[in-house]
Amino acid sequence: MSDKNNVTLEEYENEFSYKKSKTNLNIEFNRIAFIFFVFLIISLIYSIQLIHLGSLKIKNETKPLIVKKNYRADIVDRNGIYLVKTVSSIDIGINPAEVIDKKKLLINLQLIFPNKNFIEISNKLKKNKYFYLEKKISADNYEKIMSLGDKSIKSEEKLTRVYPQKNLFSHIIGQIDDDNKGISGLEKSFNEKLKEIKEPLQLTVDTDIQYLIREELIRFQSIFRSKGSTVILMNINNGEILSMVSYPDFDLNKRETVSDVNFINRATKGVYELGSVFKTFTIAAGLEEGLIEVHTEFLNLEKKLKCGKNIISEYDNKIPSDLTVEQILIRSGNIGSVRIGQKLRIDRLKFFLDKIGVLNKIDFDIEEVGEPIPFRWGKCKLATVSFGHGITTTPLQLAKGYAIVGNGGFEIKPSLIKKNSENHKQKRVIKDGVSSQINKILRKIVTTKNGTADFANIEGYEVGGKTGTAEKAVVGGYTRKAKVNTFASIFPVSNPKYVMVVLLDEPKTSENYIYNYKNKSGSYKGTPFNTAGWTSVEVAGKIIEKIGPILATKYIEN
Repeated sequence: MSDKNNVTLEEYENEFSYKKSKTNLNIEFNRIAFIFFVFLIISLIYSIQLIHLGSLKIKNETKPLIVKKNYRADIVDRNGIYLVKTVSSIDIGINPAEVIDKKKLLINLQLIFPNKNFIEISNKLKKNKYFYLEKKISADNYEKIMSLGDKSIKSEEKLTRVYPQKNLFSHIIGQIDDDNKGISGLEKSFNEKLKEIKEPLQLTVDTDIQYLIREELIRFQSIFRSKGSTVILMNINNGEILSMVSYPDFDLNKRETVSDVNFINRATKGVYELGSVFKTFTIAAGLEEGLIEVHTEFLNLEKKLKCGKNIISEYDNKIPSDLTVEQILIRSGNIGSVRIGQKLRIDRLKFFLDKIGVLNKIDFDIEEVGEPIPFRWGKCKLATVSFGHGITTTPLQLAKGYAIVGNGGFEIKPSLIKKNSENHKQKRVIKDGVSSQINKILRKIVTTKNGTADFANIEGYEVGGKTGTAEKAVVGGYTRKAKVNTFASIFPVSNPKYVMVVLLDEPKTSENYIYNYKNKSGSYKGTPFNTAGWTSVEVAGKIIEKIGPILATKYIEN
């Protein structure tokens, strides 16, 4: 009886255990099945998504890139520093028809924008016409205004241009209109390309050098009180423009209409009589034609010449009557330059000036380019052109002319756009040997006591150059009250790398400015004469002092 009971108990226990295990297995199986089902659904979703994305990729390979409306490529300097950048911005508008509580809305807006004119905003709400409340709203204010939850407030995301350097490149970069279309500068001339290219447009300019040059122009603006000024710094061998500053300038971010003609780009658009800087071209043409040599003497030069109704005279009666060609350029002799021009005759001087690019309108990267004033050649015009009187050009063309005369005689094309540094065969336009002769004379203009550019003799940079002081033309003649003072320079003359033109438009003398002589000891207070030698040369010297170390380190191999 006891054995039987024991067996029954074991069967019961086994049965109990079996039933319990079966129940657990059912529960575990149901869980696993559910989890598997979830994973299966997720896998299917991801698989469908991957197939969809794959099909999109295939489609995109056959379709052109879809570009956002108003897209424009960024612009950078030669070192990759941003000059222009396209960024997303948000404009906030209000639809008065959807305003529920006008009074409450105005109170809330005033808390966010305390400086706005709310009388004007209230009047706009009354007109029941959609208007923009804030363009390019800040992230902070955007968060505040959208948290109001007012359905009348609308946000619009747009692409817009920002100019991190503000005024620094205003004349080079130019402006765009409200539709993001270029209306001046590179923004205009490269309007279509900027819409198409993906990579930034790289320029030849150097932001650091541009900044330092502009700072000097601003400083001397207060000293010589000129109407305006410009500086061009260019690679003498390939035409790359490292800096082009025209002052006064403007902040591109303000999108203001600039109608004052004083804000023109003087470097490219300004057309001037530049005076004695043209004497370098006259002598270079004489050397080119083999009519003169550096030491050719001109004896018994008159102090005055009559040409038609006009009198041509020396600017300084102390200039000797007997001068060599070299001395004519060093002492800036008018009569000697006329005699060389007469040897050349019209056809040869005109041909030389044309091939160095100073007579006709230049083809350049921006459209704001001035055209030299045409004139009729004759005996008197030949005489005056020989010393830079009665002929006009732009500072950019003057820089080009000096580059060709100074670089060994090779054609160059001034440019703001960085190109591949492949070596292209240069076209010779002036005979070999002319440049070395001219450059030596330009150096003596800076280093000798009879020269007119002492203040540009900055130690270590071998500066050579020529001054030009020109009276401005007015109705019926010229005025001594308004001058254009120019200094065209090359450095270092033993191995020319750079050409720099400094122009001051209507400078005045300074009573308190202290000059420090370079070729002799001592200093001088006040500007004794309103000439290039006492104004533009001083500016050029200070600029070279500032930018010289950068040029010597950054571009030593270029």
